[in-house]
Amino acid sequence: MKIITPEYILTPTELKKGLSVAFNQRIEAIDTQENLRRQFPQAEVMTCDQYSLLMPGLINAHVHLEFSANKTSLQYGDFVPWLHSVIEHRDNLMTECNTVCMQRAVSMMLDSGITAFGAVSSHGLDLEVAANAPQKVVFFNELIGSQAVMADALFSDFLSRLDASKAVTRKGFYPAVAIHSPYSVHPILIKKAVQLAQNESLRLSAHFMESRSEREWLDADTGAFKAFFETFLKQSHALCDANEFLSLFQETPTLMTHVIHADSCELEQLAHDRHTVVHCPISNRLLGGGAINLNDLEERRIEWVTATDGLSSNYTLNLFEEMKAALFMHTDAPLLPLAARLLESATVKAAKALHLNSGAIAIGKDADMLLLQLESAPTEQIALHLILQRYDISAIFINGTKVR
Repeated sequence: MKIITPEYILTPTELKKGLSVAFNQRIEAIDTQENLRRQFPQAEVMTCDQYSLLMPGLINAHVHLEFSANKTSLQYGDFVPWLHSVIEHRDNLMTECNTVCMQRAVSMMLDSGITAFGAVSSHGLDLEVAANAPQKVVFFNELIGSQAVMADALFSDFLSRLDASKAVTRKGFYPAVAIHSPYSVHPILIKKAVQLAQNESLRLSAHFMESRSEREWLDADTGAFKAFFETFLKQSHALCDANEFLSLFQETPTLMTHVIHADSCELEQLAHDRHTVVHCPISNRLLGGGAINLNDLEERRIEWVTATDGLSSNYTLNLFEEMKAALFMHTDAPLLPLAARLLESATVKAAKALHLNSGAIAIGKDADMLLLQLESAPTEQIALHLILQRYDISAIFINGTKVR
């Protein structure tokens, strides 16, 4: 048992002063240091400096580790040219992104306070790194493939990768399922994978309505995707439209990533089926997707979380930087409430979406915590200041163990 006494605690929805936290793997009690010492007389007492702040560890709900070697190889500005560049450079990027490369990406996340992440894995090349990461990991085995003649082989490969992730036994590692997108996965495969996720209570993720090209292709078999699919897959029409895609997830709450170009009917369906939207603002800007309308989500009570996506469409895996980008992207939102919602979206709400027992400084939660060193006493604008400033992270705890 340990007792830590910061000057301030951010829960993340409340700022508190004069309290200590008693914890082992989980947070056991929050009270004055005097009371906790009486309750836990054998506990190790950790003292902190003036202006120290204890807050929950950040949670990055959506990241791709397998393309972490990219810096300047891929073409930004619009989704389809970027996709062409991914195909052109895929072999080199995957060769260059060895174990050391992916470990650097994991360390980048940890150094910036990310204590849990959702890894979307297309090929399983990141399994070993994710399995040995210090953070909690929800490992989304991604299913992709639109050609019916290849359906059995594609699903067999997917099951093989899923089984390999199930063989990982370390605490804090959770096998999961991802569907790439409505345009890239045959509906038969989607139905089978979703049913499997339901049967085995596995977390589920999918990309949805990331680009205008996706919107045009699913609606009318037109746009930039038409030439792409005809060239690479000899496919002249979409396999399903957006509504048909969403209908396959009706009984399974899913992390739907991007959702920039969803229409009002689709948003109503997302709300009805209790899906969570994963917002990746930097990726959306670099790939020309535009900005999601957070007001539309909140008016419909659709939960949303903030994530970085991968280094194939980002320059960093720092969630504080991602929240900062969102802060300046959504200029129509009142500043202070948006900052608070962004911080919640990367802590308590992300934990809920990934089914993790973390994301808050509260009794019974896993002791995944950050100790930050502020420069002065925090105010009611603390969420904004945490996003804007680069405060030193003095210590990082995961399941009560100090990892940095």
